[in-house]
Amino acid sequence: MKKFNIRKVLDGLTAVSSSSSSAQPGNRENDLIQETLQSEHFQLCKTVRHGFPYQPSSMAFDPVQKILAIGTQNGALRLFGRPGVECYCQHDSGAAVIQLQFLINEGALVSALADDSIHLWNLRQKRPAILHSLKFNRERITFCHLPFQSKWLYVGTERGNIHIVNVECFTLSGYVIMWNKAIELSSKSHPGPVVHISDNPMDEGKLIIGFESGTVVLWDLKSKKADYRYTYDEAIHSVDWHHEGKQFLCSHSDGTLTIWNVKSPAKPAQIITPHGKQPKDGKKPEPCKPILKVEYKTTRAGDPFMILSGGLSYDTVGRRPCLTVMHGKSTAVLEMDYPIVDFLTLCETPYPNDFQEPYAVVVLLEKDLVVIDLAQNGYPIFENPYPLSIHESPVTCCEYFADCPVDLIPALYSAGSRQKRQGYSKKEWPISGGNWGLGTQSYPEIIITGHADGSIKFWDASAITLQVLYKLKTAKVFEKARNKDDKPNTDIVDEDPFAIQILSWCPESRILCVAGVSAHVIIYRFSKQEVTTEVLQLLEVRLQYELNDMESPDGDQTPATPTPGASSNSQPSAPQSHPSTSSSSSDGIRDNVPCLKVRSTPLKQSAGYQVELVIQLVWVSGEPPQQITSLGVNSSYGLVVFGNSNGLAIVDYIQKTVLLNLGTIELYGSNDPYQRQPRSPRKTRQPSGGLCDINEGSTTSEDRCKSPTAVKTKSRMFSKMVVNDLAKMSRKLSLPTELKPDLDIRDNSFSRSRSSSVTSIDKESREAITCFYFCETYTRKTDSSTAPSLWVGTSLGTVLVIVLNLPPAGEQRLLQPVIVSPSGTLIRLKGAILRMAFLDSTGAILPPAYEAWREPNAPDDKDEKDKLRKRRPVSVSPSSSQEISENQYAVICSEKQAKVIALPSQNCIYKHNITETSFVLRADVVQMSNGICLACFCANGHIMTLSLPSLRPLLDVNYLPLTDMRIARTFCFTNNGQALYLVSPTEIQRITYSQDTCENLQEMLGELFTPVETPEAPNRGFFKGLFGGGAQSLDREELFGESVAGKASRSLAQHIPGPGGIEGMKGAASGVVGELARARIALDERGQKLGELEERTAAMMASADSFSKHAHDMMLKCKDKKWYQF
Repeated sequence: MKKFNIRKVLDGLTAVSSSSSSAQPGNRENDLIQETLQSEHFQLCKTVRHGFPYQPSSMAFDPVQKILAIGTQNGALRLFGRPGVECYCQHDSGAAVIQLQFLINEGALVSALADDSIHLWNLRQKRPAILHSLKFNRERITFCHLPFQSKWLYVGTERGNIHIVNVECFTLSGYVIMWNKAIELSSKSHPGPVVHISDNPMDEGKLIIGFESGTVVLWDLKSKKADYRYTYDEAIHSVDWHHEGKQFLCSHSDGTLTIWNVKSPAKPAQIITPHGKQPKDGKKPEPCKPILKVEYKTTRAGDPFMILSGGLSYDTVGRRPCLTVMHGKSTAVLEMDYPIVDFLTLCETPYPNDFQEPYAVVVLLEKDLVVIDLAQNGYPIFENPYPLSIHESPVTCCEYFADCPVDLIPALYSAGSRQKRQGYSKKEWPISGGNWGLGTQSYPEIIITGHADGSIKFWDASAITLQVLYKLKTAKVFEKARNKDDKPNTDIVDEDPFAIQILSWCPESRILCVAGVSAHVIIYRFSKQEVTTEVLQLLEVRLQYELNDMESPDGDQTPATPTPGASSNSQPSAPQSHPSTSSSSSDGIRDNVPCLKVRSTPLKQSAGYQVELVIQLVWVSGEPPQQITSLGVNSSYGLVVFGNSNGLAIVDYIQKTVLLNLGTIELYGSNDPYQRQPRSPRKTRQPSGGLCDINEGSTTSEDRCKSPTAVKTKSRMFSKMVVNDLAKMSRKLSLPTELKPDLDIRDNSFSRSRSSSVTSIDKESREAITCFYFCETYTRKTDSSTAPSLWVGTSLGTVLVIVLNLPPAGEQRLLQPVIVSPSGTLIRLKGAILRMAFLDSTGAILPPAYEAWREPNAPDDKDEKDKLRKRRPVSVSPSSSQEISENQYAVICSEKQAKVIALPSQNCIYKHNITETSFVLRADVVQMSNGICLACFCANGHIMTLSLPSLRPLLDVNYLPLTDMRIARTFCFTNNGQALYLVSPTEIQRITYSQDTCENLQEMLGELFTPVETPEAPNRGFFKGLFGGGAQSLDREELFGESVAGKASRSLAQHIPGPGGIEGMKGAASGVVGELARARIALDERGQKLGELEERTAAMMASADSFSKHAHDMMLKCKDKKWYQF
């Protein structure tokens, strides 16, 4: 586990000036609030990683423990047991894992890496660790083989040699099989790298070695010479034995399989071309693609199975990758969605010299894991219970909710259970090893992922597991293009027009609001009943950026002093908009058209999320709508609000009307602190924002979050909008390049503080809306009571307040208009506003008002509905009769700093400069078990927490050295010290910043290793025992041990002791002899389970002793006993 260098800041101590926190003099409101959170309540650590292993490269299975291991191209190791038991480990070098081998039923795993190192992992602890490593210096590793119940690992190399490693102590034996000795004079040239090693199932003393060129050698380990050599003129890819040890099977690069009788090396007993067309004139079939792997598995009752990947004929262009299952006379070709990386056949026995009885095939694909049931007709697949479908469509945004209402997960699960596919195998999932951890966290957690194809997935993330609950397809709302020519050219992105950019969800009312990349917003309500919507409700909004200039004579519409309702538009009619200069579509200028066409046919909506309203931004005078940069919804007020770099719009989704549609500048009224100049018309098309990076290979330097200073040229000046553009990556903002203003070269510092003097802004700049917050609070300094309001944050660091005048609940709410009016209140910070929250006078968080969920499709019982509508829970706030001293506090966080402002006085009582050299990507006000804090994630990889309301630094950890676009876009904090981000295009990494969770993590993690008895060896039978035959054993210790074989050359490989053997795991791989000792250690780790497993341990000891060669110990035990005492 990675150790973090945690810098905990002493409480009350002011940090250095770069991150200074200050209380403003003259304000003593803060003395009343006693803060409970201290720095010792925080600690940062990774908890679990979910999702499909990114870029997998190898796989192994333990048939007794029933655990699957997958290695990846970046050195990661993922281990899977029963659903809910999974584990992630990482090789420090980051080199690709080329092969994995379990020490079957030993709780250990050997990994071979592309950097020519081999490692022994101890799986008997909850977080597996490396016990030993061996780094080869002179030879490249190409293939490894560890026979069942052996401690000697065969390592084949690129030069064609085979070295032997003792896995107990990771030392090399002096016994080496050299390539020239193996082939002798049978070939004039080098046979190529070793591609296969395995021992004869019936005779451990005979080793089969496959060389790439096509030569196979049967090597006698005792006599140190080759018994037979088999040559074929096509390169070999893999080899497998028949369990009786009399035949083996090779797969070749021309798409053929050759079956050889061991004692007939002259020619193959049979040549098969599974996918070759057989010519009638007896000629060789046409060559096919290489068969990359073959497995040969026998059954007691019927024909053997031959299972292979590859080998298709060359004329099957465009055909998907296939796995071929040959059983008797039938050949089944199973098409896969992605290229096959590896496959393994799961068999009933771990013994290679018994009938294999295959029952399933695990197929590792580039982006999926498929398990095929071999026992059922038609070879159906098993339903995969692991959360491996995160990347089904690339993830474009992510939100995390801890401590949700308890009825949410059952409701979503119930809706999602109707979406299940049919036709899966009826059997239990075969990978069933390990045990679940003890879940000490009892609160529900939900993760929502938005995807490039417009789908949204809800995941149950409670107690460090992950399970998909429900999937919503937002693209169903729109017409589909029937062909490429039919595609509307009004879109503002090149691909994925339905991609989800922002999610806003109210868990209590279950209202879901999504903003898509084509400047569309969809509002959904949750229902348990299916409905058919004849006509989808649609609003089109014309958000345009207007200045008081000659282009727009009517531009300056806002009165000098804002008066209630002055700028609002509350007619419940078609959406009003600013007068446009002209809607001259006759000139070919596109105007008043949305980017996507909403479907006109009835939409059948099953139980779950159902469309309430679709809002689309339209083109304005040939200019496409700007992508939406912020979104907010409030179920109590029945309002949704969204903004972009032009302005904002407030929509009443109950009455389906636009209440306010204002350019950002008009929001200020006469308070605008900036001298703005008219803009020039926009020229270029907007980029798609780079939301999808599923196919990325390596992250390029452009993908990294640069410090804003790196964005401009040589000096330290840079465009504020560029910073803003980067900073909004977490919110999926992609501002057009031309919106980035140039700054005066002489302005050599970043400061350009928005709270200081009035600044002149370049003519190309626009102020984007970046943040919203609905709340009941004091909107003006003179207020004596709270009122519903909307707080708006912008990219220039301004917070503006809009007052909401709502009609009474019930019938009047449906008929009377909502009045919205700017309040004139203005608060400024440095950097774009990211997050706002409100505290009451005790320092507790004030949640936004919400309406409890009710079934929207319930029958119309008027009285009931009225009662429900009137039951509008609103945050507890002081009424007008209470004294004014009963304050609230606004917490506002920008890219650069955080401020706490007392209300209604609007005095800034605390201020903290979070970062000078970087900028904050994500900030959240979160509830911990014993208080609330502000959590921030910076572009330089730092994770910080600040106390509230005093903004004392409590935690500052340099967590990620480099932050790429994906992490910046998906990082989010939630309550109880939880956070997550997309660590690769296919995987979610969850972390915790809570000391409590870090301490309980060990208990919560599942266990991979469980003591299981090894099945009994197959019975040799009376006659085989009497007349020979049956399996021949070999004393490998005698052959490979130092006393006989001598020591290996020191320069050949270097032994590196591993960091992690728990404390006493010395014998984690000491073969069968150490079975009892290791079982005891595993049981001791698990404490109270020791007693109930004592009998099994004794049985394991007996089994271990029967295999061991330590007869001397037995003799000492027995020498004083008489014959009748036995």
